[in-house]
Amino acid sequence: MTQDEMKKLAAEAALDYVDGGVIGIGTGSTVNHFIDLLAGIKHRIDGAVSSSEASTERLRSHGIQVLDLNAAGALELYVDGADESNHQLQLIKGGGGALTREKIVASASRKFVCIADETKLVDVLGRFPLPVEVIPMARSYVARQLVKRGGTPVWREGFLTDNRNLILDVHHLEILEPMKLEQEINNIAGVVTCGLFALRPADVLILGTPEGPRTVKP
Repeated sequence: MTQDEMKKLAAEAALDYVDGGVIGIGTGSTVNHFIDLLAGIKHRIDGAVSSSEASTERLRSHGIQVLDLNAAGALELYVDGADESNHQLQLIKGGGGALTREKIVASASRKFVCIADETKLVDVLGRFPLPVEVIPMARSYVARQLVKRGGTPVWREGFLTDNRNLILDVHHLEILEPMKLEQEINNIAGVVTCGLFALRPADVLILGTPEGPRTVKP
């Protein structure tokens, strides 16, 4: 079974959590499967809040209404993927560069269902480079601060987030205390947010495996 087929299995299983109202939608290849499947039951929801312009475009192409979070208020459900998850369902996200909006929508949601293929579950976070969104003028300063914390930051050249900011991808981290590191990095002047979702982890992780979807809870 291919990785893409496993992603689709996870996305399909997440449909069981859709129970009306307005739902939050993340970004990425696994979420694209979820959006395409959601189109088949769009009559059951009142619309979606999207974490990226790419997801907004895909939702609208299926005739799903996209609402502004300010108008929608608190959400019952948020469905998104991850680049890595540990067994506490603390995540690294932001490989697609939408981490800030993803973190906002996740924080505004009562339940966060994360969907991924089985390769994304790890014992220790950090093999996947940690994305950090930074204000352009602070790029070099933030990079120096990240080096002090043992990381090797690499500027994602030629890429701008939907918020018109830059991304530093931090390599060579072994993240043993995700909540502490998330707070530390977020407190560096010029950082918008980092891709650690530890203060607000997922509530449910659905992994696509060759044997079918597997649900993991912390």
